[in-house]
Amino acid sequence: MTTVLETCGIPPPPGAAAELTLPLTFLDMFWLHFQPIRRLIFYNHPCSEAEFSNTVVPNLKHSLSLTLKHYLPVAGNLLYPLDAEKSQPVIRYVSGDSVPLTVAISGHDFDELVGSHARESDQFYDFLPPMPPWTEEENYKITPLTALQATLFPGRGICIGLSNHHCLGDARSVVGFISAWAEIYKCGDDENFLSRNAESLPLIFDRSVFGDIGETTEKYWNRKRNIPLAPLSPPLPTNRVRAAFTLHQSDIKKLKNLVMSKNPELVYISSFVVTAAYTWSCLVRSAAPAAGENYPEVFIFPVDGRGRPNALVEPPVPVNYFGNCLSAGAVKLEHDKVAADGGFVVAAEAIADHIKNYVNNKENFFKDLDNWLSELPKLAAMSAFKVSGSPKFDLSDANFGWGKGRRLEVLTIDKEKYSMSLCKSSDSGGGLVVGMSLPRERMEAFAALFEDGLKIN
Repeated sequence: MTTVLETCGIPPPPGAAAELTLPLTFLDMFWLHFQPIRRLIFYNHPCSEAEFSNTVVPNLKHSLSLTLKHYLPVAGNLLYPLDAEKSQPVIRYVSGDSVPLTVAISGHDFDELVGSHARESDQFYDFLPPMPPWTEEENYKITPLTALQATLFPGRGICIGLSNHHCLGDARSVVGFISAWAEIYKCGDDENFLSRNAESLPLIFDRSVFGDIGETTEKYWNRKRNIPLAPLSPPLPTNRVRAAFTLHQSDIKKLKNLVMSKNPELVYISSFVVTAAYTWSCLVRSAAPAAGENYPEVFIFPVDGRGRPNALVEPPVPVNYFGNCLSAGAVKLEHDKVAADGGFVVAAEAIADHIKNYVNNKENFFKDLDNWLSELPKLAAMSAFKVSGSPKFDLSDANFGWGKGRRLEVLTIDKEKYSMSLCKSSDSGGGLVVGMSLPRERMEAFAALFEDGLKIN
């Protein structure tokens, strides 16, 4: 039902820098052995095949090339050493490198795809650009860091698909790139983009913003270098369905009031805290009761370190740094506490407390980060629930002139045991949308609990 019309490579324009080589910090290396990040943005745009081929696609190519002039690493390659004892991986761009762009047309039902109800996950991979396979050159395995796809649903809409290696950069970096592409597409050139973003450009690629972390990075690489690289192909079949759950502003307010009524001493509780805690508690309760053992449940969420006072570097990493600058919050509670009737409130209190004492505490944030990142896989191996994405760095905000994204689908969560995506609602001001990927029976149980729990007064 989906036909590929063209696959091509889009390079930066003439006059762009000829070469750029970036070492990986241990914050980048953490993601080396993960599968690529996979995301789709669906736009309502009633476009004909002729308009798509003659206008939209040429403009997408032109604006993408202009954008890459400012985001050179996106067009580069990951060089992974064949002899991991002698060298470390790097990101390298040289003149002639390009981003693979696939152009396709689909007969899938657009309205079905952008719905909120449970939909088969496998069908979404038609709109996802494949990551090119590894090749070998001299002493390295080499692969592009990014792949893009534009898919037309005639008369209804367009989907922009993105696959990228996480070692390229975190959500702030990659969402910034897609947002820049959208803005340059809408304006026709990059002059307006440059003038509107003068305070955050040029981007900073220099790893020295972290200070002297060479020894830490080397020790981290020594621990990671013998781990096999993750496959680049998507995890099909997923045996999952996907569904979206909107928390309207009124729902979020009710959840906040419920937490505050149980714990009036809390000074502030955020929309993120109640959304995450509510989703976590519904997921835990949706499982079949476990016999006997009261095992730990873990909630893990990403935290952007830019501009944030911390225990690692002074001054803080600038907000226009391109790369990975993430730590993570991790909250651990006994299963019975999260699964209980009051589990949402307990979870919200624990998450809020962790944010106060770790994320917002200069003395604790980024403290001993190398060892902390080494501990994360152990926590993730437990009964863990993770967050992918953030309303602060929301891909659905990228506007190519077709309006905001109608639906954001984070396909990455298909490969996680339990994970949620999170973005702003496109049709409910102040609302948030939770994306879930689960086996159908588990999704039905989760959906019933999610809906029922919002009937509070």
